[in-house]
Amino acid sequence: MENFTSIKIEDSLKNSLSKMNFIKPTPIQGMAIPVALEGKDILGTAQTGTGKTLAFSIPLINKLILDKKAFALVMCPTRELASQVTEAIKSIVSDKINIKTALLIGGESMQKQLRQLSNRSRIIVGTPGRINDHLKRKSLNLSATKYLVLDETDRMLDMGFTPQIEMVLKFVPKNHQTLLFSATLPQNIIRISERYLNQPERISTGATSIPIKKIKQETLQVFKENKYDELINQFLSRKGSILVFVKTKRSADKMVKRLKEEGHSADAIHGDLRQSKRDRVINSFRKGLKRILIATDVAARGLDIPLIQHVINYDLPQVPEDYVHRIGRTARAGSEGSALTFLTSDDRLMWNSINKLIDPNFRILQSGFRKKSKNNRTIKETKNKKRKFIEKKKFDLKDKKKFFTKRRKDRIGENKKKKDFGFKGKKKFFKKKYTKPLGFTNNPKYFGKKPLESSSSSEERQSYIFKGKRKFKNRNNRPKKFTFKKYNKKRKKF
Repeated sequence: MENFTSIKIEDSLKNSLSKMNFIKPTPIQGMAIPVALEGKDILGTAQTGTGKTLAFSIPLINKLILDKKAFALVMCPTRELASQVTEAIKSIVSDKINIKTALLIGGESMQKQLRQLSNRSRIIVGTPGRINDHLKRKSLNLSATKYLVLDETDRMLDMGFTPQIEMVLKFVPKNHQTLLFSATLPQNIIRISERYLNQPERISTGATSIPIKKIKQETLQVFKENKYDELINQFLSRKGSILVFVKTKRSADKMVKRLKEEGHSADAIHGDLRQSKRDRVINSFRKGLKRILIATDVAARGLDIPLIQHVINYDLPQVPEDYVHRIGRTARAGSEGSALTFLTSDDRLMWNSINKLIDPNFRILQSGFRKKSKNNRTIKETKNKKRKFIEKKKFDLKDKKKFFTKRRKDRIGENKKKKDFGFKGKKKFFKKKYTKPLGFTNNPKYFGKKPLESSSSSEERQSYIFKGKRKFKNRNNRPKKFTFKKYNKKRKKF
């Protein structure tokens, strides 16, 4: 497929594509659109920023033009991606086509979404959680769904949407076309495709774990305490909009607060923000009102902002695959971009795993990550010395047995010698006479006096020890009735 005019779609759809200056399709679009127009299921994988949204949107709209009663459902992992897909579909659907869309995502009012559904919206885009909410309320009917799209499926499964996706698929009729698109293809996606897809066509363009060639990747080794200062230096040396990825929501808010105090135009986006606030942040960054966007991995996938020229990984991601999606926010739709990664001594293991994902022939031996000690020795040398020192201390099992048996024999011999002294039986405790004075005094004449005769010795004390059980008197001798005389004190009259 060389251009969009050569494909067999409706004229109204061709006119809307020509108005938007969509002339030459991307590789994934050229491979997926003809197969989808034939009505076959697709299992598609491609790198981020290669135009997957348009690859499923064109066949979707064409099918709904031909079948006036058909509905389409598009599921996305995040609210941002769902709203972007909705905007892309709305831009293609012109007034002549007249197909309404509904956006079902969390963080927005339910009443607004109910109004959209009541207008008979035939294209429904949303996240699995909110779609399930509408199905429970019975405000959404998927019985006429003929076209199902699962976008960024690997991300949905990573976020734990598997049971919710399966719940939605129960409401979709069996006779429908399914298009499953993903940036990566792990084992759990293959299992879902075997269960829910009907003899899918496998479409793949390039290695999914390798970033786009037009992204210039750089690394900068820094100390933890100097990371923020180096980030400011990068802001000053680079031109254009910058997307900075951090690990946590709290660090994103703290960084934005500090940048604003220093006079930088920056904003933050993370999972704790309301949907209205997220939209305002993205729109201001898209329009160029804000130059710096500090984001968590919420924005790592699906965020399509062509203005992003630089991506800086201030913190490394938790999962190696997220690195590819992070830097994929730049160099969108054939443009060029750069990606810079800050590396500290703690990031060595994660960086090695990222390199293994990108390059299978990667070897861990890298001189840049070797820490040198005071005597200019590497960590490996010191570890080997420690290991040798521990091995010297260790005994073999045989030597241990010999050592302990010999020690035991020596102890038995010592016990025998002790018995020769004539000591038999258990040791008895003899009480010493108490000769020390009772109490303290500063009188010098007191010392040397004999203790008083009244102070009984230990032998005398033993004579008073009670022997045997205490015997009570016979209870029959006790009077049965008791009478108590009341003491009535007469009150004095005043």
